[in-house]
Amino acid sequence: MGSELIYRGHDSQLATDSYSPKPIKPWFAVTQPIRYMLREQRLVFVLVGIAIATLFFTVIPTSYPASYGGARGHVAISDSLSYYPVETYQRAYNPRVGFGAVNSGGKIPLGLKRKGLRIVVTGGAGFVGSHLVDRLIARGDSVIVVDNFFTGRKENVMHHFGNPNFELIRHDVVEPLLLEVDQIYHLACPASPVHYKFNPVKTIKTNVVGTLNMLGLAKRVGARFLLTSTSEVYGDPLQHPQKETYWGNVNPIGVRSCYDEGKRTAETLTMDYHRGAGVEVRIARIFNTYGPRMCIDDGRVVSNFVAQALRKEPLTVYGDGKQTRSFQFVSDLVEGLMRLMEGEHVGPFNLGNPGEFTMLELAQVVQETIDPNAKIEFRPNTEDDPHKRKPDISRAKELLGWEPKVSLRKGLPKMVKDFRQRIFGDHKEGGAGATPDTTSSA
Repeated sequence: MGSELIYRGHDSQLATDSYSPKPIKPWFAVTQPIRYMLREQRLVFVLVGIAIATLFFTVIPTSYPASYGGARGHVAISDSLSYYPVETYQRAYNPRVGFGAVNSGGKIPLGLKRKGLRIVVTGGAGFVGSHLVDRLIARGDSVIVVDNFFTGRKENVMHHFGNPNFELIRHDVVEPLLLEVDQIYHLACPASPVHYKFNPVKTIKTNVVGTLNMLGLAKRVGARFLLTSTSEVYGDPLQHPQKETYWGNVNPIGVRSCYDEGKRTAETLTMDYHRGAGVEVRIARIFNTYGPRMCIDDGRVVSNFVAQALRKEPLTVYGDGKQTRSFQFVSDLVEGLMRLMEGEHVGPFNLGNPGEFTMLELAQVVQETIDPNAKIEFRPNTEDDPHKRKPDISRAKELLGWEPKVSLRKGLPKMVKDFRQRIFGDHKEGGAGATPDTTSSA
């Protein structure tokens, strides 16, 4: 007989009581986080962490690399800020991240220094370029000078040798150049008739191919580009004084056209890159400039007169001597170039001294300064020599707040001192490298 399992209901007890925790008291829910923090000194660790974080962000300033992702670190602000001489120059720059970023402007808090820019100056060993380099380095920028030394001289910049913010590259801008910079001052080109007529094909290649190369560099790295053009774009002007809106009267097949038309083409390229590729550009049209470090025998009228008077030679006046020029001292020009670069206006801008002198009047000023007994010798006029040249600088006054400060009678003695030292080796007069006042002028 099979066995049979019998379920005994009384052998198992039904669970009549279920577990329920004690009800949470209201005051305990509020104090529980506090009790947790107080246990095992957790509050101490939290306070210490807060203190360390505060110290870190207070003591260590936030900075951006000067070459963030291959781009420049800073960009200049609006020219609404005042412009000061180099001794007190403090311009604010904003961090710039990535290519094509925009600037918003602002002033640097008192006691903080502006971050220097990385700037290339083509033709930086020349007359104007070397004075511009002096000013840029004095305000704390890192400067790369690019020069092939056709008219530039190492002596003009050798006082910067050993400065970690200064670099010198022997290079012809007709060949491409790869750099990472924030700004490009493009001054490279022979600027006197003697030099640019020596090899006219090379001159126009420098103006066209060299400018193309520098504009291409500006496009690649997002740099701001400043072209130093010339008053020669006006040719033999039919308008007097010359405004920036005047299109000029230039001989396209003359002996000076390698320079005149070369600069006009350089302006065209600059504006095409601005409109077509979005490159930030500035254009300066430079009028006759003089000062220390000019080439002694470059054929320009001021350097000719000064060198001839020092050597006791006759002052050579071409034509009847009634043709006029306007002469600005080099430090005035450098200030104008820097204001233009830091401002927000493309240009072109006339940069020159509106004080107008005939060649005979200039010869008389040189006589008064150097040798009252110097003789004047008349010679036939040169081809395509403009009869009148005087800038209208009202646009630069209004938009850049710039106008020249140094008169011819005040600036000429400084140039004479430099020329006397270089011609005769009179170190008592001071050398070119030691001249504190600041390659392209017409």
